[in-house]
Amino acid sequence: MSENGKKNFYFLSDFHLGIPDHESSLIREKIIIRWMDAVKEDAKEIYLLGDIFDFWFEYSKVVPKGYVRILAKIAELVDIGINVHLFRGNHDIWEFNYLKEEIGIIYHSDPETIMIGNKNVHLGHGHGLGPDDIFYKLLLRIFDGKVNQFIFKWLHPDIGVRIGLLLSDKHRYIKRLERGKDVEIILENELLYKYAVKKSAEAPDIDYFIFGHRHVPVFADMPDSKAKIVILGDWMTHFTYAKIDENGAITLNKFEDIKN
Repeated sequence: MSENGKKNFYFLSDFHLGIPDHESSLIREKIIIRWMDAVKEDAKEIYLLGDIFDFWFEYSKVVPKGYVRILAKIAELVDIGINVHLFRGNHDIWEFNYLKEEIGIIYHSDPETIMIGNKNVHLGHGHGLGPDDIFYKLLLRIFDGKVNQFIFKWLHPDIGVRIGLLLSDKHRYIKRLERGKDVEIILENELLYKYAVKKSAEAPDIDYFIFGHRHVPVFADMPDSKAKIVILGDWMTHFTYAKIDENGAITLNKFEDIKN
């Protein structure tokens, strides 16, 4: 155990705060804060793997309304010495400097392989990965364009946020909430799995692949490799997160304190 008792690394993603409505989002936000309070005594680092907000755009002097509780909680965690990392998702793609400068988040715009404890971990949100994910690769090219960002910045925030929520396909996520947990995937057909298989062959020293994006919890061994793949699920229906402990063991867990 480390000297200060902070020994574990935590991973979670896909909060999609802001939908389907303010009341439901606030309930979810408070659940996430309870989880953060539950792990802060032994957390060395926390990795947020994208889509924390359903839409986020930082204007020069304005950030989206709301989310004060979770932003304050993350700032508190940073202030007590817990590194909080944020990987860019496809819904909160336009994060620039505010969260880094004001909150103290460590920001990652692309997937990375990081030594976490004694394990090599390849992690990212998951959008645009895989051999066939043309849709998100095209979107990334559009959204990363400086001209497009400049034009969007000059929209009034009330208009810009409305457009952003429309583009986020809010109704699709409402249907996801209504459908609940009854979603199954065939792992071998998943783009993230195909990506991990290829990446593992190129970098056999990787121990764990951890992604968000798919909203379905997955914990599986990689073929012909020592590696494992973890897809984190979400905090809309599953309330799941991964943990790497002080010995390097990884688990996929469910937070049970999800009462309103």
